[in-house]
Amino acid sequence: MSLSLRFILALCAGAMMLATPAMSATPPTGAGHHDIRVMTFNVRYPNPDDGINVWPNRRDLMVKIIREQHPDILGTQELFEQQGNYLASHLKHYTWFGLGRNGNNKDVNDNEHMGVFYNTDRLRVINRGNFWLSKTPNIPGSISWGQSMPRMVTWAEFQDKTTGKRFYYYDTHLPYRTKDEDLRERDAHILLKHIAKVPDSLPVIVTGDFNSTPDKPTHAIMTKVLHDARLSAPVHYGPLHTFHGFTGHPTERIDYIFYRGLNAQDVRTVTTHKGKVYPSDHFPVVADFTWQTTP
Repeated sequence: MSLSLRFILALCAGAMMLATPAMSATPPTGAGHHDIRVMTFNVRYPNPDDGINVWPNRRDLMVKIIREQHPDILGTQELFEQQGNYLASHLKHYTWFGLGRNGNNKDVNDNEHMGVFYNTDRLRVINRGNFWLSKTPNIPGSISWGQSMPRMVTWAEFQDKTTGKRFYYYDTHLPYRTKDEDLRERDAHILLKHIAKVPDSLPVIVTGDFNSTPDKPTHAIMTKVLHDARLSAPVHYGPLHTFHGFTGHPTERIDYIFYRGLNAQDVRTVTTHKGKVYPSDHFPVVADFTWQTTP
C-alpha cells in the first residue's frame, strides 16, 4: 500500500470517528475510575401475563447484567421477595434487604419492595430503615392524599470497608398514574425532609423510579437539593430514556440517580437483551462516583 493511499485511508477513518455520535452505546463494564458504583433498576414484578418476558424467562438475564455491571449498590423497584431471593442466590458477595410496602414481607399478593442489594466485600451497613410517603411516615403501609397504593422509601447508612467513608442511601418508587404529579411532588418533599436530617458532611445517593420526566415539577423539587447524575456527569452512554415497556425502544426518562457530596464520573443506560427477551420493561441506569476531596 502506497504512503498516499495510507494517508487517504487515515483521513477517512478520522472523519468517520468524528461523525460518530460520542458515547452512544453501553461501554465496557469496567470502564471509568470510580469509588462507588450505583445502579437503579425497576425489575418489573413477576406478572404472569408478560408473555415471553415472564420472570422465569428473564431472571438469568438480569443476573448476567448485574454481574457485568458489578454495582456496589443496586436499588430496585417492584421487587417481590421471590425475585430478591433468586437474584441474591445467584450473585456472589451480594445480599439484600427491604420490606414489603404493606409492612408485611409475607403478603405474596402485593409484595413490592424497595429492595437494596449491596456488595458485602465493599460495604457494610451501619444503620437502615424504612419510611412511608404519607402523612404518617412511620406507620407501615400508610396511604395519604388518595394514593392508589402505599409508597415507601428504604434507606441505609453505609460505610466503605476500604476507606472508612460513610454515606446515606435512599431507594424509592413514586406513584405511576399521569394524574399523580401532585402526589409525586408531595412524596419528593417527604423524602427530602428525611435527607435534610443527614449531616452536610456525609454524601447522599437516591435511586428510584420517579414516574416523572425531567420537565415536571418533581424533578425540579429534587434538583433544588440534589444533583441529577445524568445531567451532571461529564460522560454518558446509552439512551437518555429508560422506560421501554419490553419493546427495547425507550420513550421516557423516569429512572434516576440523584446525589450530593460526590463527583459523578459517568452514567450509562444499559440496554442488554437477548432477542425479544428483556430483563425488565425499564432499562437499568448505572453511575460511577468518586469521593470529593476535603479541602
